[in-house]
Amino acid sequence: MDLKYKNKKISGILTVLPSKEVSFEDGIENYNFSLAKSMKLKLAMGYNKRRIVEDGVCSSDLAIHGLKHLIDSKHLDKNDIDALLFVSQSPDHFMPPTSNIIQGELELKHEMLCLDINQGCAGFIIGLQQAFMLLDQDAIKKVVLINADVLSPKVSIRDRNSNPLIGDAASITIVEKTPESNEIYSSILMNGSEAKVLQIPAGGFRMPSTQETSAMKEDSSGNYRSLDNLVMEGDKVFNFVQAEVPPIIDRVLNVSGKSKEEIDYYLFHQPNRFMLQKLADKIGVDRDKLPSNIVENFGNASGVSIPTNICYNLGESLVSNKYNVCLSGFGVGLTWGAMVMELGKLDFNMIIEF
Repeated sequence: MDLKYKNKKISGILTVLPSKEVSFEDGIENYNFSLAKSMKLKLAMGYNKRRIVEDGVCSSDLAIHGLKHLIDSKHLDKNDIDALLFVSQSPDHFMPPTSNIIQGELELKHEMLCLDINQGCAGFIIGLQQAFMLLDQDAIKKVVLINADVLSPKVSIRDRNSNPLIGDAASITIVEKTPESNEIYSSILMNGSEAKVLQIPAGGFRMPSTQETSAMKEDSSGNYRSLDNLVMEGDKVFNFVQAEVPPIIDRVLNVSGKSKEEIDYYLFHQPNRFMLQKLADKIGVDRDKLPSNIVENFGNASGVSIPTNICYNLGESLVSNKYNVCLSGFGVGLTWGAMVMELGKLDFNMIIEF
């Protein structure tokens, strides 16, 4: 599916990172592998350190902290928020919606839309698509897009596939109308027949958490996890990314009428350094134009990895400059999407801690 938007812009991005930092070596004794094999994995994947929340901290806590920072620093007037989108796979509760909880905590106006969207790796792309569509309404002039995930509590500490890479974070992106003539292009695809390649089997209504689902079992690779934990079929995910992402990048570039050389930065979801470097090679772009350093510094926080990528790698340069960028998110769902737009002259582009 190809989508096109006009007269919309991102005016600011804030990433909120937990202050707690853990290193790869902190958990190495939990893995059922030799030290040599574990260190080889660290080198290949780019694992180093990541940010995770303290016990009891939820996605809304990170989001509220970030929104209060923007309101207190006068970067955002809370009365101007017409829609609040919360994109996550780790909501505070099954009900009520986390977006409504955030609205209530900040005492936002009643004349607004609150909406939760259950999406992960491609959640920033899907959130932007939804924000741009809402801005076609006369009553909506400013949308706050929140991407937040706190998945570290759902990962087994004895799972060498997932534990070294999962981080927690939130981002707040301000999206609004602009009188400037601009065009934004996006493509999105989904394949639900492969949805269980990335999943948390137990904990929902289909399979409620019980004493049995919490039992740890060893898989064929020597990892220990329960049905309450995140499970990722790494080889299938890698093959999916390498096979499906390059064509959708070509597709969105073709729709936008831009060549690969006209794109200043390819700002992608961050599964791990190895996968992204291979992806850059397959797409045929310079690795310097496709940053792959988020997992090694902060961990993979699902849909928050793209805004973290933007804040960390472009920083203050996005306040004074504009760039042609290609964004892409891919993973859980299975979902994969891309977007081509001009990004820059932002009011803010920063990282804070919780």
